Amino acid sequence: MSRLCSFVVAFLVTLTISIVSASAQSPGVTRSLFNGKNLDNWIVTGCEVVVENGNMLLKSGNGWVRSHHRYRDFILEVDWKALKAAEYDSGIYIRADMPPAKANWPRKTQINLKQGLEGNLTSIKEAASTGLIKPGEWNHFKVTVIGNSAAMEINGKPAWKTEVLDNPNGYVGFQCEEPLGGQFEFKNITITELGYESLFNGKDLSSWEGAGADASLCWLVEDAAIKCDGKKGPWLRSAKEYGDFNFRTDYRLLAGGNSGVFIRVPKDGNHHGPNSGIEVQCLDDADPKYAKLKDYQYSAGLYDFVGPNPRVSRPVGEWNTLEINCVGHRYTITHNGFVVVEADGDQVPELSKRLLKGYLGLQNHSEAVWFRNVRVGEAVK
Repeated sequence: MSRLCSFVVAFLVTLTISIVSASAQSPGVTRSLFNGKNLDNWIVTGCEVVVENGNMLLKSGNGWVRSHHRYRDFILEVDWKALKAAEYDSGIYIRADMPPAKANWPRKTQINLKQGLEGNLTSIKEAASTGLIKPGEWNHFKVTVIGNSAAMEINGKPAWKTEVLDNPNGYVGFQCEEPLGGQFEFKNITITELGYESLFNGKDLSSWEGAGADASLCWLVEDAAIKCDGKKGPWLRSAKEYGDFNFRTDYRLLAGGNSGVFIRVPKDGNHHGPNSGIEVQCLDDADPKYAKLKDYQYSAGLYDFVGPNPRVSRPVGEWNTLEINCVGHRYTITHNGFVVVEADGDQVPELSKRLLKGYLGLQNHSEAVWFRNVRVGEAVK
């Protein structure tokens, strides 16, 4: 076979693999991780991070700012700029774990922002490039992570590819080492969660149906969110059933608000007792009327079973992030960036009596509640 033929065959094989991989990851859900107003989607430790002029500014200290969710396969896009003209240093983390004890930052995996190494994957020789950075200006990174591979585009140009990632999922975040590296700004931070499907298009309730009655009796779309106005009417049921899954959403309540997310419920919505589904609670924990509830009745609790620890609900009117991961009879709930429930049928035998497949649902508890960024993907195992 000639060199040309060999090249063509190799190219077609690579292209086919890329197409198959992309198809396997489809669809994806794209969302902004930074609204230019606050740090709602981030956890800050060991440093000072503020919002100035619509940008995220790493202002002082040695620490990092991380996402609420861990991510598997994704496309991350971000604009960044160093405020120092020279000798600057920072980093962008992908699939990072929490830092070890007494450490300021995760051990891996970091995209370098040190002068002269901008965009390079730390300690990976093939994941490096030069000449694509615009010093003193805003720069754009696009990082695609699928399986053990990662690829970088810098300012719209291919920079590198590698297949050495060994962490299956983790946080995205930014390193702050202002004493030695100076201040950095970030904006236009978006992530596409590959392998997830959206359960809300921001316009209508086409992925849902009213359970036993017309959804429009109490459900509507308001400001790109699903809203229950609290009037008498049905709960909202997903169009199809789910077995093992990873469900993510944001929710917001009014003072004294009460709602919930149903998981694996039968068509009638039963979430109490054997052969039923389960409710994950959404509640205004701070309201005085809820001061003496059982642990499992507070926000992100596995209702009837396990309460959240720690309790990290945000003040009334603010958006909360909620993630529910179901694998068999094992349940993991992440609330506002913290794992608050981990339970399974061995620890709590009654969980083994609940259904392993059913509908997702949004509860009408006769009070106003909003949901947005509603999506579902494969379970994290």
